[in-house]
Amino acid sequence: MESSSGAAPEFDYLFKLLMIGDSGVGKSSLLLSFTSGFQGKACYCWGQKLKLAIWDTAGQERFRTLTSSYYRGAQGIIMVYDVTRRDTFTNLSDIWAKEIDLYSTNQDCIKMLVGNKVDKESERVVSKKEGIDFAREYGCLFIECSAKTRVNVEQCFEELVLKILETPSLLAEGSAGVKKNIFKQKPPESDASTSGCC
Repeated sequence: MESSSGAAPEFDYLFKLLMIGDSGVGKSSLLLSFTSGFQGKACYCWGQKLKLAIWDTAGQERFRTLTSSYYRGAQGIIMVYDVTRRDTFTNLSDIWAKEIDLYSTNQDCIKMLVGNKVDKESERVVSKKEGIDFAREYGCLFIECSAKTRVNVEQCFEELVLKILETPSLLAEGSAGVKKNIFKQKPPESDASTSGCC
């Protein structure tokens, strides 16, 4: 984004990240846990100043109204499931992975599988090994975390962003010099909410 005076952008790269998964798995809680640690400050990675636009479905996934506009141009997709609810894990392959294949416009998009709610270890029904196996099968990064205790929350986003920074095609797309502004891409009504962080 450039100021009206035509000055240099206030960041080096702008990345669009999506959070998908069943309702109630803790997507919004993960986002809140992550952004509260930064309180609007910029993220710095490898000497680069980054701006992240993190799109959260805000409950709309229940109505299956997500469309191609939600996925368009995303450099990273975070697939979240609840380790205490097997259906949320099963739906990753039955619903969410198929949706990514159908709608994602970025073949190099980095995917991250996140098992949330590890603070409820005694209620766990999806093993860590199952998560690792899924991630291997679908070519995803993998991490388990807890939005409640903030365990591994920052690492989740950091690993994803580092992988994007290592991918030349995604880096070129996210460059501040590219004349497109993903904040002007309005999500369709009742489709998604946009949250800027860092």
